[in-house]
Amino acid sequence: MSFFFSRSSQRTRSGRWFYVIFMCQQAVEKLCKGLYTLYIDDNVPRIHNISQIFACFEEKLSVVADDDKYKLFDSLSAYYLINRYPDFNKSINQYVNKTEAEDLLLKTREVFSWLLTLKP
Repeated sequence: MSFFFSRSSQRTRSGRWFYVIFMCQQAVEKLCKGLYTLYIDDNVPRIHNISQIFACFEEKLSVVADDDKYKLFDSLSAYYLINRYPDFNKSINQYVNKTEAEDLLLKTREVFSWLLTLKP
């Protein structure tokens, strides 16, 4: 976990803000899919919507995700872009700024740590 976040922090110096957010999305999605596997089974849905994945196993948890967590899940899911369109990925980087990337990185760190506490 610390490797992911330290490398992402280094990326912010390069100005690749979209990449930072995309990696945040990937980290949270993969962790939620891992939790899905622990709570449901290993037939994880082939989707990238973090809120939908989380909702599948949320009822099995002793805690409930608040609206802020679902908002973050939705924000991050919006950045799952389609590795199939590299030209689009290059052009979108100009629309993602440093402030947005740093804010989402901070929130991702918090929710990632929280998700780790949900392991059975």
